[in-house]
Amino acid sequence: MERSSTHRRPYRNRSRLAAGLAAAALAAAGLTTLGTGTATARPADERAAVPKHAVTGYWQNFDNGATVQKLRDVQDEYDIIAVAFADATGTPGAVDFTLDPALGYGSEDEFKADIKAKQEAGKSVVVSVGGEKGAVRVNDAASAANFADSVTGLMAEYGFDGVDIDLENGLDSTYMTQALKAVHAEANDVVVTMAPQTIDMQSTSNEYFRTALAIKDFLTVVNMQYYNSGSMLGCDGKVYSQGSVDFLTALACIQLEGGLDPSQVGIGVPASTRGAGSGYVEPAVVNAALDCLAKGTSCGSFTPDRTYPGIRGAMTWSTNWDASNGSAWSKAVGPHVHGLP
Repeated sequence: MERSSTHRRPYRNRSRLAAGLAAAALAAAGLTTLGTGTATARPADERAAVPKHAVTGYWQNFDNGATVQKLRDVQDEYDIIAVAFADATGTPGAVDFTLDPALGYGSEDEFKADIKAKQEAGKSVVVSVGGEKGAVRVNDAASAANFADSVTGLMAEYGFDGVDIDLENGLDSTYMTQALKAVHAEANDVVVTMAPQTIDMQSTSNEYFRTALAIKDFLTVVNMQYYNSGSMLGCDGKVYSQGSVDFLTALACIQLEGGLDPSQVGIGVPASTRGAGSGYVEPAVVNAALDCLAKGTSCGSFTPDRTYPGIRGAMTWSTNWDASNGSAWSKAVGPHVHGLP
């Protein structure tokens, strides 16, 4: 995901950090699981269930030329709102979130109230980690513990429903799996989304794909980024170029046949031509790809061997670029996703 620089603050949760390090040491010795049990996320009875077919949108916590939105302004078609981004701190694996003053919020409490209002409207709000310039590294037991500890801390502090993994500069499946399982242990109904690049999901041996399969029992959705990509192999072994319905369907087929449940697969695209360097497709192409996968209709040259009526839906970068384009993407794709079988 393309972004600008953001304002950062030091990692503040020193007591949780110390507990996380202790837990990591025990975990390395095989004596306990990661996670500290010190953070309490939003209670389960206050969480809205993610719809069977859902639309995910990234909300920018920075101004990069797209429409500046407060969270309350995010279009109603979005079911999962990923707040982008939480950033790395000076502590390995730990992340923290700083509200950008450019958005016009008078206080963090006002932002937290917007999160709660969206949740009361049936939306899930997650904190996204990484982005194009993200430098989060989870590559050993200590950093995995720090990651889990800081994420559950942000969930407790802001009321986030979960976490989105958008690490575009490398991911270690062993330790990211440990970290996400620790987050899940703290909040059993946590919403976990992922936004790998196309290359990351070409094979089940890739680190991102391995992570998705390892947390399949609680993974919400993988919204692969079908943009800023070179040509890729489809599940039929043929090469497809971005910008077509075949690119969307033939690459989704790899995930669908590689072990993910259809409900864990979404199509991620830019909301406008300005939202990414390449790979933009008209909303009608997204809808055609969804129909091809869910119903076997509106396919291009590639037609999957079977249909996947449970496919989760679609994602876009970003709600802000969508707003800059008159919300054309969400107005077209949102109702179509919600009308899938």
